[in-house]
Amino acid sequence: MSAETAYKQVFGWPESLQKNPTHYCPGCGHSVAHRLVAEVIDELGVREKTIGVPPVGCSVLAYNYFNFDMVEAPHGRALAVATGIKRVHPNHVVMTYQGDGDLAAIGTAETIHAANRGEKITAIFINNAIYGMTGGQMAPTTTLGQVATTTPGGRDADRDGAPIDISSMVALCKRTVYVERCALTNPKEIRKAKKAIKKAFQAQIDGKGFTLVELLSACPTNWKMGPVDAWKWVAEEMTKTYPLGVIKDEIGDKD
Repeated sequence: MSAETAYKQVFGWPESLQKNPTHYCPGCGHSVAHRLVAEVIDELGVREKTIGVPPVGCSVLAYNYFNFDMVEAPHGRALAVATGIKRVHPNHVVMTYQGDGDLAAIGTAETIHAANRGEKITAIFINNAIYGMTGGQMAPTTTLGQVATTTPGGRDADRDGAPIDISSMVALCKRTVYVERCALTNPKEIRKAKKAIKKAFQAQIDGKGFTLVELLSACPTNWKMGPVDAWKWVAEEMTKTYPLGVIKDEIGDKD
């Protein structure tokens, strides 16, 4: 092969992702989700005008990883903070990066009302069906029968209520334009997740309404499983409660 032979780079470090050691537990899906968001922002060429809003939870240190402007929000208030930022900077791309204990629990009101108003912001929603940062308590998204520190015998519908499908609730809001649920279980599903994230961001850039992408993720530490078994559980069990696919799409494919 001659020295003049041109090489095409097919993989590299995203500019929108900082080169910092991760604090996430082995097998956690946050690192993959961070990478997907960073790749999409680079591909859309919007890094210099992107503002991220992480709240309290495992995502609290997201500003250590994303290489664009970040504004920390109080627990559950990420979408309220993002609303204010977007209204002050309407030409910026504003995203929240939230876990299920934040977006679907203490932040339920902020989530529903931001969606109902059709705020032109994008929520990246990590659903690992448990409170990860605080030690594995039952979350609103914990599945029936799933063991947590506060449900050692498994979640019971009569005692604890049914798991909350927050994405379907958000989709009912008339000014929500795009909601999709994906998983980070294997390369095929990860590629689908990236496509969904890119579509959500593009809708915001195009001036559409509220968009949300839910990513089913594993929490091996608090599930008391090894990473392989944890991701198998996501694929085989968690998807029964949270089926993958587009929940609402008022944008359509632009391809």
